[in-house]
Amino acid sequence: MILGPTLTAERVTLRPPRESDFDALCAFGRSEERTRFLGGLADANAQWRTLLADIGHWVLRGYGLFSIEVSDTGRFVGRAGPIFHHHNDEPELAWHLFEGFDGQGFASEAAAAARDWYYDQTGHGPLMSWINRDNHASQAVARRLGAVPERADRTASGHEGHIWRHQKP
Repeated sequence: MILGPTLTAERVTLRPPRESDFDALCAFGRSEERTRFLGGLADANAQWRTLLADIGHWVLRGYGLFSIEVSDTGRFVGRAGPIFHHHNDEPELAWHLFEGFDGQGFASEAAAAARDWYYDQTGHGPLMSWINRDNHASQAVARRLGAVPERADRTASGHEGHIWRHQKP
């Protein structure tokens, strides 16, 4: 079954999630640094449920997180794309990278490609991103994407952040 398209940007390829992503997701889930803004550490069982949820999101909504691969190596380096969780009022553009891939522009490039695809395919928008107030790296990505902080927000679990608004290109 094909869940969604494969998108090609300058240096990254975005593809739907697949079972072979599991080991990299497990390594990601074991990193306190990588997961601190995403709810904390996650064991293999939690990462399996995450993978299933990612696939299910594509089936349910017709869009979701893409797996990001570096185009010239095929290395799976993170995820980016539009998601619409039951607790949100609107779809969110989300991204995260695995250890060792920060600071190379992969998140910005992948998120921009996923955002533009979403707008082209659905006609909906503009998307938002909820970013923790201490997540300076994601705030920098949002700025590079042209997003602006719209308002302060607090999650049901008490995390403080901001809603960042992405304009349609």
